Amino acid sequence: MTQTTQAVQQPVLTEQQRHEAVTALVPATVAGMPPTAQSFYAVVRSNGTLARGFEAVSAANLGTGVYQVIFAHDITGSAYLGTLGLDTDSGESPAGEIAVVGRFGAPNGVFVQTFDAAGNPADRGFHLAVLS
Repeated sequence: MTQTTQAVQQPVLTEQQRHEAVTALVPATVAGMPPTAQSFYAVVRSNGTLARGFEAVSAANLGTGVYQVIFAHDITGSAYLGTLGLDTDSGESPAGEIAVVGRFGAPNGVFVQTFDAAGNPADRGFHLAVLS
């Protein structure tokens, strides 16, 4: 059986979201890297709230299975790694899939989509790492 996953267009940043992203931004070097190469992370609950993180400024649920995570550094050109997970130390995370990509219009943001096991958009908690 073949599964198909529906892609969702990124919604345009609101002025408030753009202001939040720009305010939290630390400029990159000419090579596109932060002043020191680092790893950042965020643990986000299924409702879009930030449970914890390192250099994660905010997280938001933009719609069913659609999120943005804003970091304090320009992460353009970084690697984004996402996995479904809980905000607790143990338990069972629901099955599903995750897709991560840079946030259009916010050089310090990541756009995240989560899906249930059938490939339908679904709110899921996740862990996100940014390697830069």
